[in-house]
Amino acid sequence: MTAGIKILLGAIVVAGALIWLGFVGFQESKAYYITVDEYTSMKESLGGKTLKLAGEVVAGSIDRSKPHMEFVIANQDKTIRVQYIGNGIIPDTFKDGTKALVEGTAAPGGIFQASHIEAKCASKYEAEYEKRRTP
Repeated sequence: MTAGIKILLGAIVVAGALIWLGFVGFQESKAYYITVDEYTSMKESLGGKTLKLAGEVVAGSIDRSKPHMEFVIANQDKTIRVQYIGNGIIPDTFKDGTKALVEGTAAPGGIFQASHIEAKCASKYEAEYEKRRTP
């Protein structure tokens, strides 16, 4: 085999590996965005899928005393217990009544295991920003 053919075969193998890694990474990062009420009606069909779940943190539900913080998020009249298993810093704006977006998967027992939490800024900050922008 000549050196040119060996280089070509090596380049094909490397390109194939990169394409495969890119596809696998894309599949793992893909997440469906749903609300709490959509989740409760579809949770049997969502097993194993990465989800982004939006709702409002129920007042008094944040429990930091357990090894993994737990809280409840709600939308309309539906609620979901969430267990935060991530290792990132929890946002300062994450409080009772905050609109939150959690990313993770459904776990046995009806608990949603979140690996990432985002909290929307309170409307008072948005109003202050708008006041400063208008002349």
